[in-house]
Amino acid sequence: MTEDFGVEAAVSLDTMIERHIAALSATSEAVHEWDERRAAGDVTNVVYAKALLEVTKEEEAARLRIVNHWPCNDQQGCQKLTYLAAYLFATRGSLKPEEMDAVLSTTEPVEWSCALA
Repeated sequence: MTEDFGVEAAVSLDTMIERHIAALSATSEAVHEWDERRAAGDVTNVVYAKALLEVTKEEEAARLRIVNHWPCNDQQGCQKLTYLAAYLFATRGSLKPEEMDAVLSTTEPVEWSCALA
């Protein structure tokens, strides 16, 4: 899903977080549903894998919007870091090196993007 950059820039961090949480919830529900269908023999493993790949695409896109978001101030920078830390703890996941670089480069206190606006 590709959004116009101008529209994306206008989306608040709170909205991005809400969208990511909704995508996580939808992914969890889809995994549960597809697990039940697979266990009942309604779908093959290939169909199951393709379906799970599709439902995880929106979650990944929503997460990457947060990872690449430039905070406007210290409070928003802390909010971004806190949310991502909570997400990583909850999922027991990790960020790819390029995602970690993006987080670090976008949360440098000296470079708040709203100062340019």
